[in-house]
Amino acid sequence: MAKIINLETATTNCSVSISVDGKLVSVKEENTPNYSHSEQLHIFIKEALEEASFSFSDIDAIAVSKGPGSYTGLRIGVSAAKGLCFSLDLPLISVPTLESMANQLHIEPNEIVIPVLDARRMEVYSCVFDDAYHEIRETKAEIIDENSFAHYSGFKKVHIIGSGAEKCQEVLSHSNFQFYKEAFPSSREMAKLAQKKFKANDFEDVAYFEPYYLKDFILQTKKK
Repeated sequence: MAKIINLETATTNCSVSISVDGKLVSVKEENTPNYSHSEQLHIFIKEALEEASFSFSDIDAIAVSKGPGSYTGLRIGVSAAKGLCFSLDLPLISVPTLESMANQLHIEPNEIVIPVLDARRMEVYSCVFDDAYHEIRETKAEIIDENSFAHYSGFKKVHIIGSGAEKCQEVLSHSNFQFYKEAFPSSREMAKLAQKKFKANDFEDVAYFEPYYLKDFILQTKKK
């Protein structure tokens, strides 16, 4: 049985879960606008292990949400995951953040899901998945306007989920578009994706793995 710690820190939701063969046995998470990851992440790991009645010696792998998302959030999650892998001699699994988000929804045939994470101004990070949750358009950063995702308007339903859904809803008027504005990435959906990678021995190089930032980090400075 594969016991995996799943870490999700790509957005404001600090989330930790323990899964056994892809099934959740414990979850600890908190979504606050102030990014509590640096204070809460290791506490949540400890609490999730206690709730599952596991110790670190029981764990077989560490999975981390790889991005895109918050630069700082991703750094915290990946640093924690690497530290655990090095200290416990465990393999590292990376799970694409938007793929994990897409799996929050149950979609029917001839429907698609577009997870969108809020970026600056009218920009989002997005990816497109079909009704089998296969990626049919790569992840990219894009400016949202009235023509965004128009190529997919022929599907029965287009589900747009995530923190960027609100700005999408402001400009997209297709009747078959549905918006889920309160959704955030969670370690809950990472469980089955991490298990699939574990079975395939699809592991990252712990020493060289870096988060998928998608865009370069820009330091904001005050004007004098």
